[in-house]
Amino acid sequence: MSLIEKTFESLLWNSRFVVVVAVLSSLITAFAMFYMATVDAYYLVSHLGEYLSSDLTGEARKIFRVTTITHVVEVIDGYLLATVLFMFALGLYELFVSKIEQADNSETPSVLAIHSLDDLKSRLGRVIIMILIVNFFEQAINMKINAPLELLALAAGIALIGLTLYLTEKH
Repeated sequence: MSLIEKTFESLLWNSRFVVVVAVLSSLITAFAMFYMATVDAYYLVSHLGEYLSSDLTGEARKIFRVTTITHVVEVIDGYLLATVLFMFALGLYELFVSKIEQADNSETPSVLAIHSLDDLKSRLGRVIIMILIVNFFEQAINMKINAPLELLALAAGIALIGLTLYLTEKH
């Protein structure tokens, strides 16, 4: 093997460390999303006392309830997105840089153990499907049904979600 070939292969192999930029960026963004979702959860819980107010009657209570449920869904969405970013960072690191020894030595089986790019893609895909389901739920809560066709569309959407969950679990 020539010196040029060895040098080139070494450079090529070590170029995988550029993935660390994506890992760090994903981790920082994941922490930011965890922070934002936690702040949202704090404000959500701090405003729940208003639900006891005697000023809320009938339609106002119903609107407050729907708004609160929508905020809960947004918090879940934020945590799911943070989880996707976290899984992405860990998966990229394990695939391109190095195995995480603490994960291998952990007593509990790690759901974060990534063994291939297809494994990472599959896990991320499942979490992204959950995010889409949560977003669908958020839209369904706020949906005003004015015609039978709109109700049928909502039912079809729910059926498609059920089918998607079935197929992803079967896979």
